[in-house]
Amino acid sequence: MNPEGRTAVVTGGASGIGRALAQALASAGASVVVADRDDVGARGVASGIGGLAVACDVSRELEVAALIDRAEEAFGPVALFCANAGTATGDGLGTAGEWETALGVNILQHVAAARLLVPRWLARGEGWFLATASAAGLLSQIGSAPYSATKHAAVAFAEWLSITYGDRGIGVSCLCPMGVDTPLLRDAPPLGAAVVRAAGDVLSPEQVADAALQGLRDGRFLILPHPEVAAFAEQRAADHERWLAGMRRLQATAVGR
Repeated sequence: MNPEGRTAVVTGGASGIGRALAQALASAGASVVVADRDDVGARGVASGIGGLAVACDVSRELEVAALIDRAEEAFGPVALFCANAGTATGDGLGTAGEWETALGVNILQHVAAARLLVPRWLARGEGWFLATASAAGLLSQIGSAPYSATKHAAVAFAEWLSITYGDRGIGVSCLCPMGVDTPLLRDAPPLGAAVVRAAGDVLSPEQVADAALQGLRDGRFLILPHPEVAAFAEQRAADHERWLAGMRRLQATAVGR
């Protein structure tokens, strides 16, 4: 995926990784649509990069459809959809409302965008889907069941897209960072945030965006701004029981037991 001269949509683009992605894509020559529930923030980012801001609640399929229509009216066919908006709502088992929010934002957003774009991409013979998941989607997340489960689902859905359409002109990448200095981490439940900060370096959004663009240019499915995540995933696959025991020890240390 070379973004130059292409139309790119970035959800959750008003701050954090989304803002950095929008800025990096614009610098690479893309026409960028910045989507976010924070309309003021989205307009601020878009005005700085010559893009288009669209207020959008990505948990609502009709709003995702309107977003894609606005993007194509403004800049032409969407070549790259960055399903970046995410939520870390929920602690422990979570409430029914927290599960609904996490499902809507962290996975059903991806499904809605793909349902709308895949037929168009198949007709054109090209298109690229970038899912911002998390290292939690490859490993797990101590503290929040809704976040962990929905990020696993985001990775699984991206894998399914790649398996199903990867030989038909549609590219798929899955961005899985650990700690990133964003509002999502700063506002996360204390236990999960503490574990993330202890697990490795907390990167800047710009570092993650740079890794994402390089991964897109290289055509990689799995983009790991924290390289150690690959080693953790290998350990998990090699001995699941040992890995689970280690995660329980990490949890006990985090809560001071």
